[in-house]
Amino acid sequence: MSKKAEISDLDTNELELARPRATLVEIAADKLRELILLEKLPAGAHISERDLAAALGISRTPLTKALTILEQDGLVEYSVTRRPQVANPPIEEIEQNLVVMGALEALAGESACALITDAEIAHVVDCQRRMEDGAGTLPPLESFQLDMQMHEAIVQASRNAPLIDTHRKYNARLWRARFQSSQRRSGRDQTLAEHRAIVDALSRRDAKTTSDALRHHLASAVANIRNALLESGEASETE
Repeated sequence: MSKKAEISDLDTNELELARPRATLVEIAADKLRELILLEKLPAGAHISERDLAAALGISRTPLTKALTILEQDGLVEYSVTRRPQVANPPIEEIEQNLVVMGALEALAGESACALITDAEIAHVVDCQRRMEDGAGTLPPLESFQLDMQMHEAIVQASRNAPLIDTHRKYNARLWRARFQSSQRRSGRDQTLAEHRAIVDALSRRDAKTTSDALRHHLASAVANIRNALLESGEASETE
């Protein structure tokens, strides 16, 4: 049975929109991603466009366009009557996407070793160190954003436009699952150790070891995400 998104239950601070140079549609899409990641809009929840637009202080037009972006990212889906709801993919689909993601990041890491600059390596190292130093103390979303920045920086350093674009699309589909995985305390030490191995190999520009470390990291995420879904009670509902 799908859950109803109660917009009135959200705090004002949770609905505040940042307004940098991005378009209102992009800003609204970013805010919706955040609400879905933090499960303020839980998996399977129906989304009332009218209520959500009013809560965000925007019209329905930019909200509808933002929901279309999230549909393309695999975070929102529509019923046969075109009612939007938060996507709740089965664990098998998530695992299959992670296998592809592991292959993409392994290739990106291998390619990056020949092309990455010292400044880009320093950025990757900084992300990893900030995660390590803030383990258990950083706000969940900030820690996750650092995690994704580290992975995305390595992919960007591959200088392979089709690879970068394909990775972005798959990563968008997996954001919620990867966020849930990142919040598991029991797997945190392992994740940090895997990050250190990736950064060490990349810093030495060791293509094979970097590729292997990234593939192993994404493979271990499969078990971690399955455990996270089991703990939240979602895996049994989607299998």
